[in-house]
Amino acid sequence: MNFNIPFLKFKNIAVIFSALLLIGSITSLATKGLNVGLDFSGGTMIQVKYDEPVEIQEIHKALDAKNIQGAVVQYFGSSSDVTIKLPNNIDIDNDKLDFVVLSALEAERSDVKKVRRAFLSAAVGDELKEDGSLALMTALFCIMVYVAIRFEWKFALGSVAALAHDVIIVAGFFSFTQVEFDLTVLAAILAVIGYSLNDTIVVYDRIRENFLKMRNGSSLEIMNRSLNQTLTRTLITSITTLLVLTALFVFGGELIHGFATALIVGVLIGTYSSIYVASAAALALGVKKEDLMPPEIDKEGADQDPLM
Repeated sequence: MNFNIPFLKFKNIAVIFSALLLIGSITSLATKGLNVGLDFSGGTMIQVKYDEPVEIQEIHKALDAKNIQGAVVQYFGSSSDVTIKLPNNIDIDNDKLDFVVLSALEAERSDVKKVRRAFLSAAVGDELKEDGSLALMTALFCIMVYVAIRFEWKFALGSVAALAHDVIIVAGFFSFTQVEFDLTVLAAILAVIGYSLNDTIVVYDRIRENFLKMRNGSSLEIMNRSLNQTLTRTLITSITTLLVLTALFVFGGELIHGFATALIVGVLIGTYSSIYVASAAALALGVKKEDLMPPEIDKEGADQDPLM
């Protein structure tokens, strides 16, 4: 299917839209912050085992009946093994915490026993924050170097701008909605970087081919042609990925709810940024055909008189 959509004709509108999203995201992150999970904030983890499979909602109901708030309940390998993570600020004596939790669960079902208890230090959470931020920055730097070597520095800046755009907006979404931000969400953001980069590289590769192949046409026209040529592939990839992620979001349970949410937002914004951030940024930096032409190599003796 051949498209002829003037994508970059609307680049100024896209710039305004992206600027509003970025300003909103940064403002929310600065004022509300992230609703970090126990992976980052620290707390107490109690692992229990049932003789028969148990529903997560059943455990939440038992804990709510004893006014135990803020618990994160997850399966641990099977539907009869469960971990219960409780924040540090819970209004229960820490020495009696596991007894109170187990009593609440036994009031609902008697076939439960405690397996172990562990303390999640807030210092470990701070270390995870630092390591996660370092991982993001390292990924962006390595991507910039890779794209600069494979394509050209203007493309490298465009790709990093698109990836930073995606990361900030996904983080801003979690800040605005106050959906819990834990290690699975951080992993999803790193996956978004990979997805968005793959989409951007496909577009850049077609732009480079058309710059070298099309003798006539401005940079704007060539980029629009390239975006239209890769549109079918982009739509098929994005739609099929979103179908899988939607299934995970609906049926995957609480354990991967944040992970699926981050990827859904990331795929949507990453598809948009590949067109209107990465390409528009490279165009704004003045990329042209000469930037991608292979350098001419002077042959030995080419400057000598052939008759001599």
